[in-house]
Amino acid sequence: MKEQQIQIKYVTAALSELSVSDRNLYESALKASEHAYASYSHFQVGAAVLLGNGTIVTGANQENAAYPSGLCAERIALFAAGANYPNEPVVALAVIAQSEGEVRDEISPCGACCQVLLESESRSKCPMRILLCGKTTVRIIESVSSLLPFSFTPTDLLK
Repeated sequence: MKEQQIQIKYVTAALSELSVSDRNLYESALKASEHAYASYSHFQVGAAVLLGNGTIVTGANQENAAYPSGLCAERIALFAAGANYPNEPVVALAVIAQSEGEVRDEISPCGACCQVLLESESRSKCPMRILLCGKTTVRIIESVSSLLPFSFTPTDLLK
């Protein structure tokens, strides 16, 4: 038996340290969270994806009384980007959450969203930067694979 360890590298930045592009992505995700339909959890999540052509596509979580029927903000944003801009790679995604009008600490996408993010990154063949946004800071991760190190990828289907 051999014990091993996985480490990920990320940067924590203050909002004032963000580039103009990252700040726009942050603000877009925050605005999207205000449009969430979170009648049950009251946990409003917004996501914004930056495409290779500079377009920003947003999404907000949409809940349903039949809980499994809802959908996360990240997947809504990615699916909308894929449907409307099928040949544009997603180069970055920002995600933010708020409840009762208060921005929460940085959150990570759920496992299902991480898998969809990974598929999108794999499909475009370029790394997708992930911005986990909080009230005063943002964690920046350079690739989705850092969020899901033991991931299931399209190449697993060929083995």
